[in-house]
Amino acid sequence: MLSEQETKEKWGIAHIYSSYNNTIVHMTDLSGAETVAISSGGRHVNADRYESSPYAAMKSTAAVVEAARDKGFTALHIRVRAVGGVGSRVPGPGAQAAIRALARGGFKIGRIDDVTPIPHDTTRKKGGKRGRRV
Repeated sequence: MLSEQETKEKWGIAHIYSSYNNTIVHMTDLSGAETVAISSGGRHVNADRYESSPYAAMKSTAAVVEAARDKGFTALHIRVRAVGGVGSRVPGPGAQAAIRALARGGFKIGRIDDVTPIPHDTTRKKGGKRGRRV
């Protein structure tokens, strides 16, 4: 029988997608196939321009943490993703806040990976030959 110090850890993966328009926090089991909880910045703020804010990211992460706790998860790996491809390769403003909220949620943190898709060769970026003219 396991004592309190040796309780079995239940691992999950927190997928954080952070762009300049929104932040989506998606918690899965270790295989990544089964969704435990999902929430986005748009569910917690009213205006579109606040969807990517650190506050919205913190709120959506708190909702995911609550659901994951109820299902018995104690530890997790974090995968941070930006838009990538022909878009921005830098995560949006909500990524840092989401990671901090997960750490504050009392989970044991394993790995933090950047899984932004990087093209080896790609389609042409929008904007035309002379770029976006303002």
